[in-house]
Amino acid sequence: MKKLPINMRTATLLVVLLPLLLAFGYVVTNSGPLAPTPVTVMTVEKQSITPALFGIGTVEARYRYRVGPTMTGRLLSLNRDVGDQVIAGEILGEMDPIDMDNRVAANKAAIKRATASITAAEAHVNDLAARTEYSGAQAKRYQQLTIERNASTEAAEAKNQEYRVAKAGLAVAIATLSVAQQELEMLQAEHEGLLQQRSNLRLVAPVEGVVTSRHIEPGSTAMAGQTILEIIDPKSIWINVRFNQLQSNGLIKGLPATIVLRSRSNQPASGTVARIELLADPVTEEMLAKVVFEQLPEPFPPIGELTEVTVLLPQLDVAPVVPNASIKQLDGQSGVWRVEGDRLQFTPIETGTSDLDGRVQITKGLEVGDQVVVYSKQALTARSRITIVDSLVGSGS
Repeated sequence: MKKLPINMRTATLLVVLLPLLLAFGYVVTNSGPLAPTPVTVMTVEKQSITPALFGIGTVEARYRYRVGPTMTGRLLSLNRDVGDQVIAGEILGEMDPIDMDNRVAANKAAIKRATASITAAEAHVNDLAARTEYSGAQAKRYQQLTIERNASTEAAEAKNQEYRVAKAGLAVAIATLSVAQQELEMLQAEHEGLLQQRSNLRLVAPVEGVVTSRHIEPGSTAMAGQTILEIIDPKSIWINVRFNQLQSNGLIKGLPATIVLRSRSNQPASGTVARIELLADPVTEEMLAKVVFEQLPEPFPPIGELTEVTVLLPQLDVAPVVPNASIKQLDGQSGVWRVEGDRLQFTPIETGTSDLDGRVQITKGLEVGDQVVVYSKQALTARSRITIVDSLVGSGS
């Protein structure tokens, strides 16, 4: 068999290999690592956004009442437990009076004795007053008789002496009556004090509310001022929330809020910002605020439960807006990949406020009408080849 010439063999190989090389190059440039990166883009527009603040808070009660004794003693009884409803003035328990009732009884007897002493002293004063009046009249009579020379001077002097003695006795009786009256007042004041002390042994609910804690059981000794029961007013429940200071511009009283309790994550509740605290936390760099429920949940949440609070801030003026997903970090600088024809350019930007939908206001770096990359299949560089698509199966950098 005659062999083909060398150039004929080369031509044959080229005819076979060239289509394969072309097909391989097409596959590499369109489906392999050299293929264009699919991206989604958006056009920068001016929009007005409504920013929001997100913070973590705890359920607290604005008014908390600690009920306890005013003097040290043993707790005799306790009628209410945690979770019980109480009304204002209700007796919740009582301290052991020890000898208090005996002291009150003794004081009552002393008051009766002082009252009897006053009665006797008043009678004595009235008797001496009558004697003094009679002695005074006799002294005047004998003085006149002496002038008319119908009685001796010695007799007139004796009557006058009797009058002075009667006046002195009357003064002593009046002083004794005054002392008895003052003693009665003192005993009555002591009696009122004893009754007040006796009433202080009763633990009385100061307001209508709910018992949230019980610290001491009957039979235990409680110190003066020690808390036995703690009561809260459910109507005063609010949320103590912490917000990042960098994002709290525009936070004012009266803004609407959404409250999500940890125990009821699928039941968001509406609320309102009730107060902005004047003291911030310099350590955590957070602002403190109080948020109240528009309608208190039933049953009301436990004190101390964690909550998530979102506050809607006032709507901002229109400005260039991009999705938060389009903002990337390159060499420690924030920016976006801007599309210029078939080329990419990383454009540094300065951002403003964002909203809950992920839209961010751009204060510097972009103009209305610029096209920026939102999602890409893989990380981009300035040399990346791209192809614009409507959507991606999975978003990348």
